[in-house]
Amino acid sequence: MSQSLRSAGLQKLALAFADKFSLNDSVRDQHSHGESYPHGPIVEGVLFAQSTQMVSQAVQICAEYGIPVIPFGVGSSLEGHLVPVHGGISIDMTEMHQVRAINAEDFDCVVEAGVTREQLNHELRHQGLFFPIDPGANASIGGMSATRASGTNAVRYGTMKDVVMGLTVVTAAGEVMHTGGRAKKSAAGYDLTRLLIGSEGTLGIITEIRLRLFPIPEQISAAVCAYPNVEVAAQVVIECMQMGIPLARVELLDKAQMGACINYSNLQDFEVAPTLFFEFHGTESGVQEQIELVQDISKANNGGEFRWAQTQEQRNELWAARHNAYFAGRAMRPGWDVLTTDVCVPISCLADAIGESERRAKELNLLTAIVGHVGDGNFHILVLFDGADSAAEKLAYDYASSIVQMAIAMGGTCTGEHGIGLRKKKYLATELGDEAVNAMVTIKRAMDPLNILNPGKIFDVV
Repeated sequence: MSQSLRSAGLQKLALAFADKFSLNDSVRDQHSHGESYPHGPIVEGVLFAQSTQMVSQAVQICAEYGIPVIPFGVGSSLEGHLVPVHGGISIDMTEMHQVRAINAEDFDCVVEAGVTREQLNHELRHQGLFFPIDPGANASIGGMSATRASGTNAVRYGTMKDVVMGLTVVTAAGEVMHTGGRAKKSAAGYDLTRLLIGSEGTLGIITEIRLRLFPIPEQISAAVCAYPNVEVAAQVVIECMQMGIPLARVELLDKAQMGACINYSNLQDFEVAPTLFFEFHGTESGVQEQIELVQDISKANNGGEFRWAQTQEQRNELWAARHNAYFAGRAMRPGWDVLTTDVCVPISCLADAIGESERRAKELNLLTAIVGHVGDGNFHILVLFDGADSAAEKLAYDYASSIVQMAIAMGGTCTGEHGIGLRKKKYLATELGDEAVNAMVTIKRAMDPLNILNPGKIFDVV
């Protein structure tokens, strides 16, 4: 496409949306990257959308002029989802922040894409309901849907694919499409909702989401327990899963990450050791039974004493420290660059995968921290390195690549929840095979023939 044609399209967008379309350099830069990915090119403009109709109108203009479109939530993605590799505009969804409906009797709600998980739970609290998907960051529901997010509660409540009942989506032609509905199940046609969940903005722009909700548990208890090493901690998790104990959350922090969290969040009297964070949901008697079973398993594996957070304030403090793990890790070496990666392996391989990850880092003299949603075999590695040292940077990226390859060889995946974005495109065919990737490309071409929806992500369309 000629530069003059693109300039004409940008001018038409500016005229159509006035002060809601920004060409400011700092605004454009802010919308051109997420967390933990090197800056690249910047978008050519930013539209602050306020409605599905506004997004539809903007996409129609972009389709007319061949301008790429990249949806933007809160910018917390980790794999380069927001980098405009082919230029284009960013559509910021943060002003689409209305909770459209709450149907308490049916345990569902409808929200606009810019609603964040914390905002939604704040509005649900008086209904006795909550939205359980918790990736750590206060992400937008639209972004969580687009990346198939999960997080600390996934072991019990599932991921976004399990709680999204339907979507309102703007297609590549600017048409408004609705998928799913309020019924708890349906056999009507293709499951377009699941197709769009995790599509990273490459098949459509999600503007509204219908979500399944859950009752707030009668009893919630949380605890932490230290272990001699990460393999032992992981083995405790494996045995809990094999026993069918319905843990709400179980998070693993290795020694380095626990030390970082203690320092960053000023946790008092916690041990710098591999640690499991547990949370139990249910009735009073059910939670007590879960606790006794987990304590027995932990004791049999040389676990330490359980430290309890009984009140909501204590639980909030504990989980705030866990959610700040990324920033705590960064604080281990202020000024150094950070590379994050996540993988997910079959639960039976968890202890071996985490232990091997630690051993490889130690052999390479790398500064790393591990934190995992280990109840479903998913763990994250934070690698810190001196960005001014090209050899150190290469070593960090080679290490991360080796961990991904290890996970795939174990029958796991290159990403449990971060998504593919730009960084993990090279692993997709290794994990799924060329035939599966080719099928995805066929779907992409059918739904986005001009290749304007977040082009260059997940795979390349040539």
